[in-house]
Amino acid sequence: MSTTSGTAAPPAGQGGAAPRRAASAAPLDPKEQRRRAWRSRRHHWDVKWSPYAFVAPFFLFFAAFGLFPLLYTGWSALHRVELTDPTHMEWVGMRNFSRLWEDEFFWNALQNTFTIGLISTVPQLLMALGLAHLLNYKLRGSMFFRVAVLTPYATSVAAATLVFVLLFGRDYGMINWALGSIGIDKIDWQNGTWTSQFAVSTIVIWRWTGYNALIYLAAMQAVPHDLYESASLDGASRWQQFIHVTIPSLRPTILFTVVVSTIGATQLFGEPLLFNGSAGATGGGDHQFQTLGLYLYEQGWVNLHLGRASAIAWTMFLILLLIAAANWLVQRRLRKSQ
Repeated sequence: MSTTSGTAAPPAGQGGAAPRRAASAAPLDPKEQRRRAWRSRRHHWDVKWSPYAFVAPFFLFFAAFGLFPLLYTGWSALHRVELTDPTHMEWVGMRNFSRLWEDEFFWNALQNTFTIGLISTVPQLLMALGLAHLLNYKLRGSMFFRVAVLTPYATSVAAATLVFVLLFGRDYGMINWALGSIGIDKIDWQNGTWTSQFAVSTIVIWRWTGYNALIYLAAMQAVPHDLYESASLDGASRWQQFIHVTIPSLRPTILFTVVVSTIGATQLFGEPLLFNGSAGATGGGDHQFQTLGLYLYEQGWVNLHLGRASAIAWTMFLILLLIAAANWLVQRRLRKSQ
């Protein structure tokens, strides 16, 4: 039987023609061999070390402006150092820390920080959750509303605080004018304890609610629609879907925003500093809204006690570590419960 052009040729050693031996390449001269070896070595180095080179600038800047100041502050906290002569250090050990336990202004600042943080964080996150739930529906101009809720976050602390100072003014503030129109007497927002803390908290709420709302919105859009369809088939209303489907799905995100907001409240500085400019770092005439950040600033840059300010900074750092540890424990428990 004759073969056709589409039939495969028999393998060598079974009657077919042996394949033609490839022509041997001409040997490379030593110069070309060295060039190719160098290129191969350079490519190997590039693949191996390029990722480290790309991330090196971050670690260099972190070491210069993050790690070194942190370690130097810890070393200064163990000495008596004055800002007028920062190179002269007198070893005092843990004395700067022990003095904080005896300082009533430290405990007052810690209490104010906790109170303002609680007043600002809880309403802020609840409002952000509600806004995110509304923005999660198909609305006309949804992109406009998403940008609008983020606008306060892009506003500077100084500009926002100065506007709120005018709003909370005792004699000519718009809020007192509105309260007076319904028969409520004028409130001295800056000089009262709870009123001043409430006023400072409103600035924080206004600035950060939209930011947290967008975080919640991104998490809501990641929830599978099958869960909502199943709940709808079971007769669940939108409110029931929100409580039993949305909230459980957002637990990790809610925990993240709680931790971040708590850390931000612990470091609160700009809003109380500018809320009553004449009081400066004292946080009011009676220190009624002085936070830990203001207390640190007062000790280091007003009273010039750099060592004591360093001890306050490290105390705040230890508080943040406790918050991070609590976050880790809660996350671990949530994973076990799922």
